[in-house]
Parts: sequence; structure tokens; C-alpha cells
Amino acid sequence: MARRPLPRILSSGSAQIARSREIARTAADSATDVLHPLITITRGLRQLAATARHKWAGTPKERRGPALFLVAACVLVVALIPYGPLVALISVMAAAAWKGRVRTPVKTGPDEAEAGRLQALYEALVPYFSVPEDPAPLFAHGGDWAGAFSDYEFDGNGRITRLRVKYPAYFTDGEAESRSRIEQLLHAKSGRGREYHFAWDEEGNQLVLSVLPALSTSIAAQRFVAVPGETVLGFTDADAVQRTVPVTEGEETRDAPPVIWRTGPRSTEPHLLVAGQPGTGTTTLLRSIALQALQHGDVLIVEGSGTGEYACLAGREGVLAVESGLAGALASLEWGAHETERRLIAANRARQAGQAAPEDTKRPLWILLDRPSIFGHLAAADGHTDPQQLLQVPLRHGRAAQVTVVVAEQFDSVDSLTETVRTHTRARVVLGPATFEQLETVLGMEPHTTPTADVPPGRGYARLGTGPVLRLQVPATPDPYDDATSEAHRQAVLELLPERVEAAAPDPVPAEG
Repeated sequence: MARRPLPRILSSGSAQIARSREIARTAADSATDVLHPLITITRGLRQLAATARHKWAGTPKERRGPALFLVAACVLVVALIPYGPLVALISVMAAAAWKGRVRTPVKTGPDEAEAGRLQALYEALVPYFSVPEDPAPLFAHGGDWAGAFSDYEFDGNGRITRLRVKYPAYFTDGEAESRSRIEQLLHAKSGRGREYHFAWDEEGNQLVLSVLPALSTSIAAQRFVAVPGETVLGFTDADAVQRTVPVTEGEETRDAPPVIWRTGPRSTEPHLLVAGQPGTGTTTLLRSIALQALQHGDVLIVEGSGTGEYACLAGREGVLAVESGLAGALASLEWGAHETERRLIAANRARQAGQAAPEDTKRPLWILLDRPSIFGHLAAADGHTDPQQLLQVPLRHGRAAQVTVVVAEQFDSVDSLTETVRTHTRARVVLGPATFEQLETVLGMEPHTTPTADVPPGRGYARLGTGPVLRLQVPATPDPYDDATSEAHRQAVLELLPERVEAAAPDPVPAEG
């Protein structure tokens, strides 16, 4: 049986109804916009009337008569003065408009979800901040978190970004192990994947937890504002250092807080040790140091990995050698030891004669050694001397001879470093993800932050001598010959490279007569 078509009014009725609803909604919105001032004033007049009614209800009966007389007198005065009623009407309308405005409610405390998170964090801290002998414990199961937590802040996802914790005076906050347990607990309960800073106030029995912003990774290699003897290892948090330097980040110039490493005769940490996992930026840091050192000194590079990461520096002015073989490494480091001794002897003779040190002993000499453990294995197999043994003289006496040694090694080979290297490299840098044990082994102490498992290349920590542990982001200094390097970073490195040294032509062979 053939289907009969629907009547036209039924087939087109839904479209007409939807169109009518849209027109009605548009008209209502337009009317609301036009009548918004009137609605605001009406709402304000209603609130003013309610306020006046409450005031009148709260006035004692014996004072209502004088109050009415005072109001009538004011109305009479306003009515008699010129333009009084008009001014009074304008004033009432203005007061009503101000009273009836739509105000955004001010948040005065945590919402239900945030309060639940604070209560859960409070319950987790009870076993660490309470003892059975305490008659009035600040932390107790089922207690109120308001007495222990203050200055709390949350992000848009409801996670804690700042929290001040008050703990009992008997808590052993002077022990690193006790503080570490609390920091790990707060890190786990506040949300992983972020880096937290813990500020312990042992005198006030308070701990401030705050989320640290990510360090900028867009600062490329460039000429930093530093005097001779200062090297910019990277950049850190603004409140961690008292100095800033202008840097170019993209197309903008701003001030950034640097981590300055000072070398030379007056330095307390004249040599540097860099540790990290493969691909974390240790070679990038050495390349950045080499480009800065070439401004005022000479550089000798010994590369154990043999991947050609320093080929861009070969044959440049100020670069004495770039060695990647065992024989060349041994010869270069042996020359570095003899050069250190020569400088010491020349400076000592000049000092005994009452003269200034020779100029050739004042020019800084940098020895950069990347992955020395590889050379150690090769030397042991061939029966040669471990190249690290040739670093004893530059490490022990390099400060007086203007010789600086920088050693970069991976975590799995740090134990192969000699005692001399570990003792005299008092400036330390750790790059890439690392455990608290690894950080304490290299830096000598744990940082007051929680390292994350996923960090960009060149991200880590630095500690100069006995100073604090600072967060560090190394400026992007890639190999310009690497195809994976961006064009902007490639040009930034190429602009810093010194001019090439033309090789001397060999003497012509005299013709036989």
C-alpha cells in the first residue's frame, strides 16, 4: 500500500516552531539589554527599601518619633532649596544603581572538593606529626585541618599550588631523613608530575610548600653579559640568585637570573664536574662553556664518545685541539700537565724577581674532557696510562696557573672517576632525571625540590662548592652540523664560533739542479 504524504502543516511545523523560539529568544535578550539599567535600579531600590525596613524595625520605639522628625526636616530642606528634589532624585537613583549592580561573589574559603583534599592531606600527616604522649595534639585522626594548614592555594584543576603547614615543636625537623619523608608524602598527595619547593622554618615550626614554574627552554646560546672569569652555566629561579643578565629569547629581550660559575686564582671551586644520563645535555653544557671560554682564553677538548659533537670547534681560533682518539687524548692531556707546570714555574720566577707574571701565563686555559671512562677502558686494554691520571697536576695546581678543568661523565660511570677528579671538582652539575640518592652522591646534598621523571634536555641542578642546590636550565647550544637542529639554534651557535685558522702551507721542495 503506498504511503500518503504528510500534511504540509505537519512537515514544516517543527522548523517554524524552532524559528519562532529563536526569534523569541533574540527578542528577550534584546529587551534585557535595553532594560538592564531599569532592572538594576529596580533591584537597588528594592534592596534600599529592605535595608530601610530593617533599620526601622531595629530602632527602639522611644527613638522612632525623633527619627521621623529628623527625616521630615531633611525632606523639607531638600524641597525648599533650588534644584533640591532633582538632586535628591539623582542621588537616590545613583545609590540604587550602585546597590543593585551584579557583583562577583568573593571566594573566602575552599570549596567542598578542596576541603576534602586538605582533610585527606591532614590525615596522611597524622602518623608523622603526632605522638601518643601529646595531651593536645595538633594532628589527630578525625581532627580539623584548619588549625594546621593556612595560606592554601589551588589551581584550576583543584590541585594544591601553595600550602603552609604548622607542625609540632617536637618533630625532628633538624634531621634530613625526617624532612625527606614529609616532602615525599606531600609530593605524592599533592599531585605528581610537578616540581615542588619546600621551605622549612625550623624556628617557627612551619613548612611552606609551593609549586615551582617550569624554567624557560627557549634561551639559546648568545653573548652573555659577564666579566672575564665568569661563566654562565644556565638559568634558575628568580628568587634563588641576586643577579640578572639581559638575554634574547626569541624576538624579545628580558632579564633572566643566571647561575654564574667563577674561575681563576680567587675561585673557591675552580673545576667543574657534570653528570647525567645520555641525551640530557651534558655535551650541550660543555659546548656552551667552550663558546664562552673562547672569548678570553684557549680551549683543549678531549672527547671520549667519538661522535664528533665538537667538530664545529675544530680548527677555530683559540681551540688548541679536539681529540677523540686514545693516542691524541694522552698526548693532549700530557701537554696540558706540562703547560700547567711551565706556567707555575714562570709565575714563581717572576714573583721572586719582583716582576709581574708573564702574559702567556695569564691567558686562561680550559681543558674539557667528555666521557673519560671510555678512554680509561681503552687504556687499560692497551696497557697505557689512564688519561685521568694526567689530570692530577691541572686539577691540583690549575687555579694558580689559570687552568680550568671540566669533566663530564654519565651516571653509570661516575664510580670510575679517580679520587683526584672527585675531590678537586667542587662545582657540580647534574642534568636529566635523577633519584635523590644520585643527586646526593654528586651534589653532596639533596635539593629542596622534588625532581620529576620527565624533564627537557639541559634541565637539572647545580651546586657551586658549599652553596645551595639551584635548579638549572642550560641554554640551547646544539651541534650546528646536526641535521635535527633548528635553523634558529644553528645560526645562534655559528655566530659565536671564532674564525677559522688557516693551515700553514708546507715549505716548497727545492728543485734539484
